[in-house]
Formats: sequence, structure tokens, C-alpha cells
Amino acid sequence: MFGPFERAVAGRYLRARRGERFVSVIAIFSLVGIALGVATLIIVMAVMNGFQADLMGRILGLNGDLTIYGQGRTISQYEDVTHKVRSVPGVVSAIPLVEGQVLLSAGAYNSGGMVHGLTPQGLRDLKAVSSSIIAGSLDDFGPDDSIVVGVTMAERAGLGIGSGLTLVSPDGAATAFGTVPRVRRYRVVAIFDAGVNDYNSSVVFLPMHAAQIYFQMPNKATQIQVMTKDAEHVRPVTLAIENAVGDPGLRVLDWTNANNALFGAVQVEQNVMFLILTLIILVAAFNVISSLIMMVKDKTADIAVLRTIGASRGAIMRIFLMCGAFVGVTGTVAGTALGVVFCMNIERIRQLLQKLTGTNLFNPEVYYLEHLPAKLVWGQVVEVIVMALGLSLLATLYPSWRAAKTDPVEALRHE
Repeated sequence: MFGPFERAVAGRYLRARRGERFVSVIAIFSLVGIALGVATLIIVMAVMNGFQADLMGRILGLNGDLTIYGQGRTISQYEDVTHKVRSVPGVVSAIPLVEGQVLLSAGAYNSGGMVHGLTPQGLRDLKAVSSSIIAGSLDDFGPDDSIVVGVTMAERAGLGIGSGLTLVSPDGAATAFGTVPRVRRYRVVAIFDAGVNDYNSSVVFLPMHAAQIYFQMPNKATQIQVMTKDAEHVRPVTLAIENAVGDPGLRVLDWTNANNALFGAVQVEQNVMFLILTLIILVAAFNVISSLIMMVKDKTADIAVLRTIGASRGAIMRIFLMCGAFVGVTGTVAGTALGVVFCMNIERIRQLLQKLTGTNLFNPEVYYLEHLPAKLVWGQVVEVIVMALGLSLLATLYPSWRAAKTDPVEALRHE
């Protein structure tokens, strides 16, 4: 399609001579604009993909892919229900637990929190916690006075292994003088870092038997958390569990219902950001049009001479198509390389910027996660490349067509 003649002339036009520097500078700006647009789009999409994947992984890892609730807030025969659930194909684990809200107190520290009562094996099955123990050991979790706390709570309350943490529940015993809250002191045996600031600061774990005694729920559980092999296809497992349990008094709620609004909002935001950032590439494509139009105006006499010595309109059009395509392809390749390298080193770059500026660029208390995630989806990268190349090539069509329509007689009349 592009012969040696067209390639030679296009290469000559891309190398600016004296007096043609301005056109060359415009072309360079167009190239840089496309590169920055492509890189920005790749980086933003990767960060949003990483945020969605990390958020989904942590939320599901801590709360389960689906949860079984009992009518009247408790499940009486939770051991039988748990056994039936574990026998369902696709279920990895089923963890019964007792959940309740309390006031956490340690010295001058007072804060509301959530208690999760689990068996020692159930806490080990909760990999998001058991695999992130940073102090102490789960081997000491079992006695009725043991408790496991998050790293953020431990830092704020000044807790360490062996420290005491007091739990105060407003649902106490009724007396002649009113309701007396239940107060019990527990000993910290382990500290975890689940990677989610809200979880680290407000959730504590008690042994199942101790939680049942504290919340006055003998031989009962408030819910059963279920982990599955494939969280993205949890709906068939949910239906299978409902059939296996066969109890209308139990409600099975999977993550697609419990957190669908959150993940749906993230997906919508991702799509909107893609459209908005595409405008950056579109603006750069208009710069390509401007630079090519200026090149055509500057090379009008050259075009006329080429036409008079036998160059066809198609050859002229291909010459300027190659000039514009070079800017678009080079900018796209440079932007892709920049975006991919940036995404692969985004956490190092964040830490470097924090050291240079002395500020916290990604506060976990604000952004919910404790690091800046980035996940490259190569299908999206290919979409960005195709879109950038398509816009760049479309931007070259009109100036190239105008160059091909140049009348050599009119162009050379005043030469």
C-alpha cells in the first residue's frame, strides 16, 4: 500500500528543516498529547480495576461469599445447618458465628465495635484474618477470656499481647434499678492486620462459647458465613444451599445482593472515567489534524511539483497519511509503555512521592484500603491502543484528502 516513494517523502517531511521548526513542534506536542492520554487512561483503568478486585477480595474474604441468617436473629440448630451447607458442591468452608455490638474500653480508649464469636477452627478457616496475624498466636485462642483484636485498635488503645480489653454490652440484666449492662474483661492473645482499616479498628474475635455466654445465646449462632470456590458465580451455589437446608426460616444472602450497590457503583464510575479520559486522546487527535493541516499548507508548492512530475492523488494522500500515522502510532506505543511501567511500579512511585513531599497520599482511613492497588487487564489495554490508533488515523484523513485535492496549477500560479 505504501511504496518506497511515499515512505521516503513522508520521512523527509517528518524531519524539519530550518524555517519549518514550528510545524515540527506542533507535531511533537501532538505526539506527547497522545502518549499522555493513552498512559493516563491505562493507569486510571488499572487502578480502578485493582481497587475493585482488592475491595471485592477483602470484603468477601472477611464476610464470606454468602451468609445464612436465622429468623429472629439466631440459628438454633446451627451445627446441623453447617453440616448440610458443607456438603453442597462448590462450598469451601462454612463458619458459624455469634455477632454482636459492644463498647470496647481499655484505659482512656473507648469506642464502639463488633464482636465475632468463632470456634478456633472457624477463625483459622477465616484466611483473611488467620493468615495476617502480626503478633501473638491463634494457638492461645480458645479459653473463654481470650480475644483477638485488629492492629489499628491495638495502636489506638495501646494494646499488646496479654493486655486487657473490656467489653460493655447495653443488653444487660433487668433489675429494680433498670438495666445493668454486661461488663467483661478479656486478655489479648493475638493481633491481626486484615488490610481493611475499618475492620482492623472495630472488629474483635471471641471464642464461640465465650460469645454465646456473653450475649446470652446458649447453643445458638447469629449467622453462618460461607466461602465458595468461585465468588463470581455464587448464585448457583446459593440456590443449592437453599435446597439443601430446606428451612423457610433461614435466609441465604449472597454478596451480589448484599454488596451489589457498592460494586455496581464502582463499575459505573469505571465506565464514566473511561469515557472522560478518552477525551484527552480526542484532543490530542485534533492536534494531529492541526499539525497536518499546517504541514499541508506549508508543503503546497511541494505537492504541486510532485503532481506535475507524475505523483498521483493517491500517492499524495498516502504520504500525509503516513506522516499523521507516525505521530499516532509513536504516541500510542510510547503512552502504552509509560502506562504499563507506571502501573507495575505504582506502589513504589507512591512511596517515593510520599517521602519527597512528606505527606500521606493514600490515607487508609479515607480510602478504606491500605495500599494503592493496580491491576492491568490486557484486554482493556488492547482496547485503549485500538481506540488511540483509530482516532489518530481518522484525524489524518481530512488533511490528507485536502492535500490530494490540491490543484498544481493554482498552487504554482504565484510561485
